[in-house]
Amino acid sequence: MTTTELGRDVGGRREVRPVAWRSILLPTVVVALALTLSSGAYGYHRDELYFRMLPARWGYVDQPPLTPFIARTMAGLVDQVWAMHLPATLLMAGSVVVMALLARELGGDRSAQTLCAWAYGTALLPLEFSRVLLTATVDLVLWPLIVLLVVRAVVREEPRWWLLAGLVVGLSTYNKLLVAVLVVGVVAGIALVGPRRLLRSPWPWGAGLVALVVGAPNLVYQATHDWPQLTMGQALADANGTEVRLVTLPLLLVMLGLPLVPVWGAGLVALWRGSIHPELRFLAAALPVVVALTLLGGSQPYYPLGLLSVVLAAGCVVVARQRWVVPAVVANATVSVLVALPVVPLAWLSATPITTFNQVGQDQIGWPAHVARVAEVRDALPPAQRRRSVVVADNYGEAGALARYGPDHGITQVYSAHNELYYLGRPPESATVAVVVGTSPSRLRGWFASCRIVAQLDNGLGIGNQEQDQPITVCRNPLGGWATVWPQMQHHA
Repeated sequence: MTTTELGRDVGGRREVRPVAWRSILLPTVVVALALTLSSGAYGYHRDELYFRMLPARWGYVDQPPLTPFIARTMAGLVDQVWAMHLPATLLMAGSVVVMALLARELGGDRSAQTLCAWAYGTALLPLEFSRVLLTATVDLVLWPLIVLLVVRAVVREEPRWWLLAGLVVGLSTYNKLLVAVLVVGVVAGIALVGPRRLLRSPWPWGAGLVALVVGAPNLVYQATHDWPQLTMGQALADANGTEVRLVTLPLLLVMLGLPLVPVWGAGLVALWRGSIHPELRFLAAALPVVVALTLLGGSQPYYPLGLLSVVLAAGCVVVARQRWVVPAVVANATVSVLVALPVVPLAWLSATPITTFNQVGQDQIGWPAHVARVAEVRDALPPAQRRRSVVVADNYGEAGALARYGPDHGITQVYSAHNELYYLGRPPESATVAVVVGTSPSRLRGWFASCRIVAQLDNGLGIGNQEQDQPITVCRNPLGGWATVWPQMQHHA
């Protein structure tokens, strides 16, 4: 297809296709309904349990404040799983609309916009991330929206859109500072393949200034707290670096689903050749830059998802009228729904390979059972020891579960030295007995006079997730007191 076929030129400027609202809203409503109907299944995600514990602050050692604020607000209104997932459903609905509008901005007619809404709305990782409230869920909207605004500025030759893009970038820093990777990718793409005149224009630099002003509180927090994101990034790289560098490139093929690879592949080629618009080649160049930054950083392998989705929108413009594309989207949707959504009952889940491919689902399973087991261990202590005991969780997921379900078992206080929870306070010096959940006994022996494993976590479903079979250890007499032991227990990632 030529540029004129994809978006007709009128009077030297590209004519913008009309928005196919009816065709876009149908898949948007269908996806939102599917997420709503399944929102109460399985349980809280470990990150959600952590977010609802965090007090209101401008930032935390491991992330900015936006997503914890949303989670804490929902928990304050209705502390139920379905309520926690409601914002995620709305975010996904918004991202489907944004993606369809992006396809339209790239020259797509009603068929392309409709295809993009269905293809993206039923793609694997977008569905998986929209099941629960994660920082990645918020990015499903923010990254494509930033690109949409940049594309509008370039294609329509209306530079004011740059300033709005800068505003969204600034707001995005309250969710994740990772948006800097997208900005670097776009700027690098422009520098590599053009149009380089954009870098000489005041508008993109004005957008950068707007982003800095809006996101300034995040920078102030980082600067006044010794740049904790650098510490977290290094901790994630140390924990995940090798795996990330091994799986990032293969994961590109399955992030949206294998049947959609020809679609986004066609979009990548069309963007690179300039057949969608000659001044949008930088989007094709930006994707490998973001992939390279992901490999270099080694934190999480899904970081290229936002730009890959943009390339998918371009592909929908190119292949919208080809016969094979609808069966491909239907096949992909079928697999994505089975893998990403909780359609398989929990009792049957261990007999399927679903949890192997769905880390989000793994992290929702077993929390009430784990808390009940910890309560049994605590209640089995002699009365005198129980009165001097505390519960200490190794990670924020365990701590969040104990904070949510512990009061039902008489556990009203939980401690953890993981990430931000370390700063919420250490156990009192009067606590000489600790029921420690999930920490390796070999580490505990250096911190306590004695430790003994008395039980293990068991979700009762035979699902080998991160918490399954983790030890529950009773430790006595912290060496040097909690003031000495607590700093040694601090850890990140």
